[in-house]
Amino acid sequence: MDPRYKENPNKVLAAKVNCLCLPLKQSLCSVSPTHTSQNCKITVKDMESYCWPPKLEQYCTLDTSSGMQNSSSTAHLSPNGSSVSLPNQSYLTGRHHSPDDTCGSPVSDSCVTDNEHDLSHMIRQLETAMLGTDSENFDIHTITGSGRSTGVSIESERWKYMMEIIARGDLRELLYASAKAIENKDMHMTDCLMTQLRQMVSVSGEPKQRLGAYMLEGLVARLASSGSSIYKALRCKEPASAELLSYMHKLYEICPYFKFGYMSANGAIAEAMKDESRIHIIDFQIAQGSQWLTLIHALAARPGGPPSIRITGIDDSTSSYARGGGLEIVGQRLCKLAESCKVPFEFQAAAISCTEVQLEDLGIQPGEAIAVNFAMMLHHMPDESVGTENHRDRLLRLAKSLSPKVVTLVEQEANTNTAPFVPRFLETMNHYLAVFESIDVSLPRDHKERISVEQHCLAREIVNIIACEGPERVERHELLGKWRSRFTMAGFKPRPLSPVVNSTIKTLLQSYCDKYTLEDRDGVLYLGWMNRAIIASCAWRC
Repeated sequence: MDPRYKENPNKVLAAKVNCLCLPLKQSLCSVSPTHTSQNCKITVKDMESYCWPPKLEQYCTLDTSSGMQNSSSTAHLSPNGSSVSLPNQSYLTGRHHSPDDTCGSPVSDSCVTDNEHDLSHMIRQLETAMLGTDSENFDIHTITGSGRSTGVSIESERWKYMMEIIARGDLRELLYASAKAIENKDMHMTDCLMTQLRQMVSVSGEPKQRLGAYMLEGLVARLASSGSSIYKALRCKEPASAELLSYMHKLYEICPYFKFGYMSANGAIAEAMKDESRIHIIDFQIAQGSQWLTLIHALAARPGGPPSIRITGIDDSTSSYARGGGLEIVGQRLCKLAESCKVPFEFQAAAISCTEVQLEDLGIQPGEAIAVNFAMMLHHMPDESVGTENHRDRLLRLAKSLSPKVVTLVEQEANTNTAPFVPRFLETMNHYLAVFESIDVSLPRDHKERISVEQHCLAREIVNIIACEGPERVERHELLGKWRSRFTMAGFKPRPLSPVVNSTIKTLLQSYCDKYTLEDRDGVLYLGWMNRAIIASCAWRC
């Protein structure tokens, strides 16, 4: 018996079990192409050199790593659940591995053998370590669990389960099992599962492989307690603002999600303001201002002449970076369009974070009809689950105090706000897989911009949802049912979208893949992919 077993039996046992977790989709003797099963041998020393300690730096998945550095140490969980100190940069700098690089260790002259005698001997050694010498009737591969209730049997069942899911090679199942292992602080199982995942994901593969790459990145970030840093940089150089704007525009064009949200909200505003001569639109995240181009055109053609329009655009630093400048860029663009359409127009800039907006920042004037627009931004507001300042509900009460004619809401239909980690992980996987699949039908997998579009427009959201908690997690989506409760408590009543809006969206979708779906439920429009709702759009009144 290994003399170290007496000192720390759990550590040695786990190291021996871990050696069984080398990737099963390749020959277990393929770590070196010159080896054959005839000369392939393994010793306990070899096994432990592969498997202990877990080397989490191996899990780099992105092809465009830039080696973001962080030299400080962070507390991490050891396999027995205690805290140990590991240098952050071992997680963040990463290195590219060849497919033959197993467990991040140097290739040894020995490896797991196909020889039945040697493999049987290894398994028998494992059984003896687990059960002592009285293990002749114990078979690690045929445990039923009915005859034993000991911790050893539970441990064996756990590893058998892991071996089975690795053998099945189901990427979604492996991702889910990895999240469960992390939640349970099971570092041995996490190490094995993530080693296998690293070989299965690819930012240039099919949709689930591409999504898997970013979800794995999120799991690594969560383990390294570096979710916030990776969310900001994704270990890739931030693209220039012109590039980022180009990627955002590409996503806007290839998928109808943003167009759906903007068109449905504009339809609700146009309907509510059809008899008004002075309109004030308050946009709580104006971004590029693209939403208002079509509305200005529509109001310009209104019978009897266009109304006067004033738009208050609220901004944040992220939008400013994407534009390559401040709100004056948006104002100039909209003013130029309004002038060409002969629409009386005024733009008011409010360069302030939505969490800091107060009534005096909105420049309300007497006699104007107010429309408030919340387009895919409220989910960034912290609520009562994050801290004492519930900005999510505060903004709704602020909007109610304006007595608006209409308030529009466009949000992703997903539940990632207060859901615990594992259900949130599963929700993220299902929601974003539909988005990645919809991108796949529009951009070929070898398209040079597709990886950049997904990485800079979607991956950050995914990593943030998985890796971050508390105030650092800013992606906090809620289902329409929860938004309905919030609006109702703030004093709003539903304002069903008109059939004209529904018809307009149907016309829009004719130019896209027929797998997109549109559903009208109780005056709320849901845009989906293969019957999974992705975006919900609705309107409210006082």
